[in-house]
Amino acid sequence: CELNPPTSFINKTTANGLGSRFVESIYVSDSVVYAGTSGGMAISTDGGNTFVNRSTAHGLGHTYVADVYVNGGTLYGATAGGLSISTDGGASFINKTTANGLGSNSVDGVHTNGSTVYAATYAGLSISTDGGASFINKTTADGLGSNNVYGVFASGSTVYAATYGGLSISTDDGNSFINKTTANGLGNNWIQGVYASGSTVYAAVYGGLSISTDGGNTFINRTTASGLGSGIVYRVYASGNAVYAATSGGLSISTNGGSTFINRTTANGLGDNFVNAVYASGTTVYAATDGGASIGACDTPAPTATSTPTPMSTTTSTP
Repeated sequence: CELNPPTSFINKTTANGLGSRFVESIYVSDSVVYAGTSGGMAISTDGGNTFVNRSTAHGLGHTYVADVYVNGGTLYGATAGGLSISTDGGASFINKTTANGLGSNSVDGVHTNGSTVYAATYAGLSISTDGGASFINKTTADGLGSNNVYGVFASGSTVYAATYGGLSISTDDGNSFINKTTANGLGNNWIQGVYASGSTVYAAVYGGLSISTDGGNTFINRTTASGLGSGIVYRVYASGNAVYAATSGGLSISTNGGSTFINRTTANGLGDNFVNAVYASGTTVYAATDGGASIGACDTPAPTATSTPTPMSTTTSTP
């Protein structure tokens, strides 16, 4: 999709098995599509054509699933009632709460790095080094910009926490944080999502998409002037030069690393222009919208016509 992002989407709704048309998060692992909705976690094993919905009856802490992540066969659901963990493909869940060390039962984001689990909560960033059995909670006392944490991403020993008061970065596995703000180029201190690839960091802010190429030290902010559908960006995902921004005005896609964007809307088949999250897998892009889970295939470029070269003459003149 780096050169040919989708121009059209097919939208899936409750008619296809989703627990709600309000899709808050989406993730794909081993061709299985997981959609976190306001009515449960919907799981599809046929590429998103049909879904089976999981709810509190299956162990989810709450039917509102803000984020989904899969690692090593373990499924994590960030819910409004705790962090729900499944080791059987989503058939059943065990729910973790403040009783297990979470800062709050309202969990808005989840990410894992090996056996370490990071849960973004409304009262801090909760970290587990035993696969989610128990957590230690990090707060502003540890350098977080705010205790309201909306998203988290980890790579190696570096942890990024999207907070209400800035993008907080740890280089020691989450023990301590240094906070980045508008003084470092962020479009706003309200960070709603974060993604990193190498030294490039993408921060979804309530004021644009802020991009850093120096590990989060300084940022350049992209707005509607760069083609974003809205200045309100909820989540971001990147793969190579392709950058996908979930905005309140459509799904904005860049093929040049985030310099400029083209925007997809309901006119392209999205269920709603309010896009909460996005994920790309292979040649398919998945958008979590307020009107369903929208799925688009990357366009296949038309073959380039080539001319047949004229053979060189083999005639030689007589000297």
